[in-house]
Amino acid sequence: MSSEEKVILAIRVRGRVRVRPQIEMTLDKLSLIKLHHAKVYKTTPSVQGMIIKSKDYITWGEVDEDTLVKLLVKRGRVTGGKQLTDAYIKKNSSFASIKALAKAVIAGEASFKDVEGLKPIFRLTPPTKGYRGKTYWSVGMGGVTGYRGENINELAQKML
Repeated sequence: MSSEEKVILAIRVRGRVRVRPQIEMTLDKLSLIKLHHAKVYKTTPSVQGMIIKSKDYITWGEVDEDTLVKLLVKRGRVTGGKQLTDAYIKKNSSFASIKALAKAVIAGEASFKDVEGLKPIFRLTPPTKGYRGKTYWSVGMGGVTGYRGENINELAQKML
């Protein structure tokens, strides 16, 4: 992974009502179909373009290893809707544990596709004590949507 490529977490924070078809298609390509769906991406130019295009419906930032481990443990799902476990990781991939998988994903050495049957989407709950701000304003204006940087980890942990 080059120095410019980072691993980011994107969360859909606005629903499906009155969304322009082009943006809805972009959100579908990002696999952020429903409200409170989250996904981890490597920032390639094409992903950055899609995220910028759908910035009024999602929030994103750089995810850290601890948050990714918690997401995988609490919200990671495999085929059949079963919860992700260390035993499943050992059996279906070359990683020893969930923590080892998270470390490799953050370092850019692996992706969730390396684990057979692991679903790349995290279905989160609304954040504890709600969002701080209006969902249709950007983070810079005191809202919810847009780029958060490291603060995405706080929001993700509130949504577990």
